[in-house]
Amino acid sequence: MTKLLTKDQTAQLLKNGVQSRDADGGIDHPPVVKLFTPDAQCTWLLSELDPREPSEAFGLCDLGQGYPELGYVSLSELSTVRGPMGLSVERDTWFEATHPMSVYAEAARRAERIVEDDRHLIEAAAALAARGRA
Repeated sequence: MTKLLTKDQTAQLLKNGVQSRDADGGIDHPPVVKLFTPDAQCTWLLSELDPREPSEAFGLCDLGQGYPELGYVSLSELSTVRGPMGLSVERDTWFEATHPMSVYAEAARRAERIVEDDRHLIEAAAALAARGRA
């Protein structure tokens, strides 16, 4: 797990997990970290760690099959994942979230993959706001 997350990211993910648990899951945190497979189309945007089981992360998971979804993923399992060329999961050191997770999830639902470009995210935020959810 230490290779996938920095100490600061781990601390923020745990803090978010505690806040969400205390609020019965009602907090829409922005993603803290982006993980990806460099030789496959898998991407994970993670926003929380379960404080009772810190190897379980919550986030937006995209396995490259057109159906990104919110859910939990095991960091222990991610650390063993290898793409077709044998490359392991990496952390995107340049990733900085600009929106809460709900916006990334809506944009991913619309694009059938995780997207980070402003146009998709702004459209998703507007769609959520129009539905009264952002």
